[in-house]
Amino acid sequence: MKFCIITHVNHYQEQNKYFAYAPYVREMNIWLQFVDEVIIVAPLEKKEKTPIDIAYGKERIIFKIVPTFNITTVKQLVKTLCFLPVLFYTVYKAMQKADHIHLRCPGNMGLIGCLAQVFFPKKKKTAKYAGNWDPKAKQSLSYILQKWILSNTFLTKNMQVLVYGEWPNQTKNSKPFFTATYSEKEIQNSAVLLPKIREELQNSEKYKFIFVGTLSKGKQPLYAIQVIEQLHLLGKKVSLEVYGEGILRKELEHYIKTNALQKLVSFKGNQTKETITAAYQESCFLILASKSEGWPKVVAEAMFWGCVPVVTPVSCVPYMLDNGNRGILLQEQLEQDVKQIISIIMDHVKYELMRYNGMKWSRQFTTDKFASEIKELI
Repeated sequence: MKFCIITHVNHYQEQNKYFAYAPYVREMNIWLQFVDEVIIVAPLEKKEKTPIDIAYGKERIIFKIVPTFNITTVKQLVKTLCFLPVLFYTVYKAMQKADHIHLRCPGNMGLIGCLAQVFFPKKKKTAKYAGNWDPKAKQSLSYILQKWILSNTFLTKNMQVLVYGEWPNQTKNSKPFFTATYSEKEIQNSAVLLPKIREELQNSEKYKFIFVGTLSKGKQPLYAIQVIEQLHLLGKKVSLEVYGEGILRKELEHYIKTNALQKLVSFKGNQTKETITAAYQESCFLILASKSEGWPKVVAEAMFWGCVPVVTPVSCVPYMLDNGNRGILLQEQLEQDVKQIISIIMDHVKYELMRYNGMKWSRQFTTDKFASEIKELI
């Protein structure tokens, strides 16, 4: 089978291998277990490898390079319109050669893919919509258009659209789905180690928080820092480790220095899966005040290792947290949110119940189960 991926994810080449953002590639490597050859239509850039980049496991890759583009300004829109015919032709020809078409949405390339796939009604197709599928969510015109095309069974035929969460009044091609990071084997390997780590955490009387994500306005890392600051001012022994990089790094460092929070907050930068996994295992809470999500992988990962999530109720997050039984739902009102966290900190029984419920739920979604579900789709 020849499998065609249309994605906006930036790639780079090193020798004969193609690299990209690790969580995305790990997922695609599971898909690619079941295909013979892959065509990737995506941007290709020159850059140095980082700890959050890994290579595709597939050797037989045909790579079709397309430029990175966006339409957020008039200048960018005009530039995009100039090379749009060539871009569309590249996507169309790749789809023409494929046995199975796979779209990664939402994104600029996802929009091109949504339009091009209309011309292939008989080919088997899947689309992974990794954003917020909530019909009531406020989103850009591009995202709304992609959702409309994918949901329109007249324009979009022979396709399964994988979405996060269960929403009312969906078309028959919409399939509630999930994503996964860890395997059954990793659960078994942690059976001895994890209880020991948890016992040490309980005896420390210090509450370690972690933030995992891009340092961007959408992830609101400053709010996470302010929560820790307020908990400290109220006499709680807390700390925060920040994993990730982004444009807000200097701004956040300035805030920490200005408010003398250096002993409470530390920046760890981009790290490998193994380092992040250890951080989940050694922490009490994950804090993430995102403005928008699809299926926030870091939330499921944290729960997998008994780290209680403290997150905003966006997209399918309330479902993931069972409306507060598996974690804390932030209201984005600092005083109220701090009170919520303190109430859980002071109630060890409730905290342990949250932790246990989260771990039990999250461990349903292993890479083994994911692979089984993907095999059925392909």
